[in-house]
Amino acid sequence: MATKSPTEKDNDVGIMHQFNDLKKKHPDAILLFRKGDFYETFNQDAVKAAAVLAITITNRILPTEKEPIKVAIFPYHALDAYLPKLIRAGMRVAICDALEAPKKIKKESTLSNNETMVKKKKEQGTQEAPTQAVKNAAEEKPARKAKTKVDAEVKSEQQAETKQERKPREPQMVTANGEKVTHGHAYQSTTNPNDWYFTAKIDGQQLKPQKMDAADLAAYQKKEMTVPQLMERYYPSKLQPKVPEEAFKFPKQIAGPDGTISIDKFNVYKEKDEQRPDFGKYKFYVEVGDTKMSAVASRQDLNAYFDRTVTPTQLVEKNFDERLHLKSAYEKYQLPEGVDAKGVRVAKDHNDNKWKVSMDLGDKGQTTKKEISFDDGYSLFKSKTATREQIAAKYLNTEISGLLSAPTAKVEKSASLKM
Repeated sequence: MATKSPTEKDNDVGIMHQFNDLKKKHPDAILLFRKGDFYETFNQDAVKAAAVLAITITNRILPTEKEPIKVAIFPYHALDAYLPKLIRAGMRVAICDALEAPKKIKKESTLSNNETMVKKKKEQGTQEAPTQAVKNAAEEKPARKAKTKVDAEVKSEQQAETKQERKPREPQMVTANGEKVTHGHAYQSTTNPNDWYFTAKIDGQQLKPQKMDAADLAAYQKKEMTVPQLMERYYPSKLQPKVPEEAFKFPKQIAGPDGTISIDKFNVYKEKDEQRPDFGKYKFYVEVGDTKMSAVASRQDLNAYFDRTVTPTQLVEKNFDERLHLKSAYEKYQLPEGVDAKGVRVAKDHNDNKWKVSMDLGDKGQTTKKEISFDDGYSLFKSKTATREQIAAKYLNTEISGLLSAPTAKVEKSASLKM
């Protein structure tokens, strides 16, 4: 590495003075100093910028500093690409022009003042006549105009060239609805460096950042995972086709166990009752005839509802199917393979007069008795939309699996003695 000249060292010291002074006024901003053909930033600003921009941090030793300062440097022409990245990462950025070393400025200022004083003493007795001053001004004016005109032409040409070089940003993907996805990227949290987030824009609309899994982040940094794949992972409902607006008008009808069920109202609300265990959560609300029901909404279902990729009818069938005693609600419940359904028993417990389900697994033992809900009892005995096996699978599958995996207890028969 080439040794720096005293002038360069003075300039570095001067920039650090300016950096520290400005940092006191703008502690929450990343300060980028233009120095020749490069931009520089220091200390914690350098660490933050390097993490987002993936550039190298170096150490610089200055006589005024007790410890080496951290420096991050990038070429001035990279500012157009790097500045948006810093801003998208949630950082405030200030662009600064580095001034010359204070000692040099002071020295030149003193020399200039001395020369001015000497010149004034010499010219005190011979002031320029008013007519001559007007003449000089008139002679200099065209020169200034010509220079301004040339500068304007050069600036205009440079702007035209820059405009031609800049091409519209190509979308990283196009959704099924024809919406363009751009600015998809991962960035590090400024408050917790261990957290990374993924975000993007759809037709210029900024999406809410989603916290990334460590495996997804590693794959993305190795270029093993693309922006379209991350969109599918973190914004699936944004990519799916939208359903017609007509599907959101009420009333709607669905097939019930005893005929057609009319859905008269459906919406989303946030639970405000502090006494409820689901306080603060978003819930679906539905009115079916005189019956009013609500259920906590999953994040997936909420996104699908607001992105209009599922109908309210589908959400009702998914979230209120058992309470509406729909046959489709119980099709997902199946006993483990190889279990004999004859061992299922549903009966009223005479101790507390409640209906309960249990399972006899023969040599593997017998499960405990589990109380079934009113809705499940209605589906089993009244509407006939659930079977005994499905009810047993819903309440007992975890216990059944545990008994099946346990070793079978061996019962040894004792030999009988003849008297």
